[in-house]
Amino acid sequence: MLPGHWYNIVPDLTTPPPPPLHPATGQPVGPDDLAPLFPMELIGQEVSGERFIEIPQDVLDVYRLWRPTPLIRAHRLEKALGTPARIYYKYEGVSPAGSHKPNTAVPQAYYNKREGVRRLTTETGAGQWGSALAFACAQFGLECEIWMVRASYDQKPYRRSLMRVYGAAVHASPSPLTSAGSKILTEHPDSTGSLGIAISEAVEVAGAAADTRYALGSVLNHVLLHQTVIGEEALKQMPEMPDLVIGCTGGGSNFAGLAFPFMRESPRTSYRAVEPEACPSFTRGRYAYDFGDTAGFTPLLKMHTLGHDFVPDPIHAGGLRYHGMSPLLSHMYELGLFEAVTRSQSECFEAGVRFARTEGIVPAPEPTHALAETIAEALRCKESGEEKVLLTALCGHGHFDLGAYDRYLAGELEDYALPQERVDQALANLPHSG
Repeated sequence: MLPGHWYNIVPDLTTPPPPPLHPATGQPVGPDDLAPLFPMELIGQEVSGERFIEIPQDVLDVYRLWRPTPLIRAHRLEKALGTPARIYYKYEGVSPAGSHKPNTAVPQAYYNKREGVRRLTTETGAGQWGSALAFACAQFGLECEIWMVRASYDQKPYRRSLMRVYGAAVHASPSPLTSAGSKILTEHPDSTGSLGIAISEAVEVAGAAADTRYALGSVLNHVLLHQTVIGEEALKQMPEMPDLVIGCTGGGSNFAGLAFPFMRESPRTSYRAVEPEACPSFTRGRYAYDFGDTAGFTPLLKMHTLGHDFVPDPIHAGGLRYHGMSPLLSHMYELGLFEAVTRSQSECFEAGVRFARTEGIVPAPEPTHALAETIAEALRCKESGEEKVLLTALCGHGHFDLGAYDRYLAGELEDYALPQERVDQALANLPHSG
């Protein structure tokens, strides 16, 4: 049941996605430009033209700690909704870190270790990615240093604890440990942080040390590639092909991991990405070249972006608080291969509570976005009488997010209506390339 290969969708697209550009020259970046940050094997996967890439045996050995993950039909939710729709969910919360993130953290740690790297740096929003990378580094004997977005650092102390149990050093971002963090703190001493800022800090530290590399938990092609173990397993587990696949999107790896294999095998299936109303890069961002981080340390990526200066409101779905979207998914969105919608924080937590009270699993705030849309679609089927087959990715449990559920149940959770002027202000500072 455990797949032996990851699936690369790029060769199957009608046109390839635009390449990353060097910000100084405006020319496509080459392997030498990325070598200070990533091992050569991952750089090769980033630009690979192969449809299938073999999963190394050492990676499979770690995957077997929790994979294959279960595919579950939500019978009790269907009954509570009174819908004729059939709802399935792929549950990734059974991993050691409690989310889908180890699917890419493990191979990233493996390839870095094989290349002689001693330490990995990274950022984390909600803490799911940081937990996953800390776990993966422990498996391969690597040091791990993590910059955690300040809003989540304060909201989710036990995510910090988990990272430290796995052996990682964890800093609140923005931090005074880097020039990027210090600059932000000088200008905004009370900054709640952003993934863009935390990326700048992690990249700055990695780029300054020969024995250190950087690991990214979403957005890039090789990350989406590794996550396709989700969809490859689901293809074998599903008793019927879905009519609609629904996934939450922050950087895009969870949605891509589930959807890409079905896009290959099921041309009649539709796909829907769901993002937070407070950080709507697909639906309100611009498709343009932009930096992947706030300080401008990364190459320029052609993606749907709200602007690298954009600092999202401190919603509890910290993993979805990113100013940009995967360049590959952004390109596919432009090709019309899937649709995107937004959901507010309160309706997402309402869906999370409803799911917990029927299916028994408390979902993380991120997948509640997909659950809210899945429930809405199931209720539309109730009105129309359609017996649609719906598939979603429950990409993590919410055991470290119970403080947010407490706030929701107490009626204290806020929805953030994003003013257009904030988007316009951030987009005004886009780099002029491509």
